[in-house]
Amino acid sequence: MTIEKITDTFLSELLSHLQRGKKSFYALVSLLSLCLLAYNSASVFCAKVPFPPKTSPEPALFLPENVAAKSRRFFSISFSAKQPPFPPELKSHLPLLHKNPNFAKEIDDFYPKRRKRQKFAKVKPFQVRVRNFFNKNSSHSTCESRFFMTWISSAESFGEREMFAITSLFKTHPNGCLIIASNSLDSAIGMQILKPLLRKGFRLMPISPNFDFLFKGTPAEVWYNQLMQGNVDTGEVALGQNLSNLLRLGLLYRFGGIYLDTDVIILKSFGGLRNVIGAQAIDLESGNWTRLNNAVMIFDEGHPLVFKFIQEFALTFDGNKWGHNGPYLVSRVVSRVGGRPGYNFTVMPPMAFYPVDWSKVRGLFEGPQSLSHSKWLLAKLRQIRNESFAVHLWNKQSRGFEVEKGSVIQHLMFGCCVE
Repeated sequence: MTIEKITDTFLSELLSHLQRGKKSFYALVSLLSLCLLAYNSASVFCAKVPFPPKTSPEPALFLPENVAAKSRRFFSISFSAKQPPFPPELKSHLPLLHKNPNFAKEIDDFYPKRRKRQKFAKVKPFQVRVRNFFNKNSSHSTCESRFFMTWISSAESFGEREMFAITSLFKTHPNGCLIIASNSLDSAIGMQILKPLLRKGFRLMPISPNFDFLFKGTPAEVWYNQLMQGNVDTGEVALGQNLSNLLRLGLLYRFGGIYLDTDVIILKSFGGLRNVIGAQAIDLESGNWTRLNNAVMIFDEGHPLVFKFIQEFALTFDGNKWGHNGPYLVSRVVSRVGGRPGYNFTVMPPMAFYPVDWSKVRGLFEGPQSLSHSKWLLAKLRQIRNESFAVHLWNKQSRGFEVEKGSVIQHLMFGCCVE
């Protein structure tokens, strides 16, 4: 039998079978049609969504530091691992910041990073938190003195020396109130670290600063905006240090009060001091100051000298010279405006806040080496107790020093704050 005959026979039998089961055939075709229609409809409304990777993408910051605090982050943008940290279209906005690879690491501690929205409470603006803190304490008990500190490092690095400095503040000013302008301490970790001080009843609060509010309407507003746009050469000196110099000025100008570095031990009340800055060094022959310092400053809200400090910062900023935007800045301005009408302030002698220069601070930590040295230590201790309101420990130089038995610092510690 040929293939053609076999094919004709098969088709004839198939057609005869289909005619007998005509109804079943139509039912099968209808079912297949419905299935095809359902599939096509589903494909219209479906979109493929890839599952997120099991590991979170590596963070890359638009303006390059990670900080310990979980509060606000400085313009942070997350990229996947395959994406470059700086897309080509963004590079042109950061021409000068690329010179300093540590820019973000230095600046993030200051900028009020965006907080994650909390389910039950919204974070109040910086200025509202500051006002509420001072007003709240004033309504329950007298807030006689407003103190400010800044902390630019991680919360974990806030150690015993800083705790001791704060203790000395409240021992000498039991009715004082302290705000620490810091992103890292304004966090759950920061509050845990500060808990021993809070348990003592000390009225203090860490608050993340808002630079836009602090500098608005001042010469620093334009400078800060330029910094954010990448149009300021931040130089070799740590930007965090320079921003701390500006931040303390903004706090005093907006709110008024007392600014202290975190390595300043207070020995007696500042109650009688107003609109004061301290000299770090004097000319022994003339008795005139040769350099001022900005580790301790006391000024009224909106004081014209503080405005001049801010103006000088914005006009003469130099990130390559240590001290140019800090101690040397206040020295330059005071030397120009001193004696002019409209400025009311006092320059305190070095013994007030800086009884020992940074180059000789080791002597405060050393115990007696001989009888003559013992007599010198005793004389220095008496002089500091009689003439000094506070002692600047020059943290950068003395951080690694141990407090030796019989040293001036040990006597000051026991006389001031050790219970």
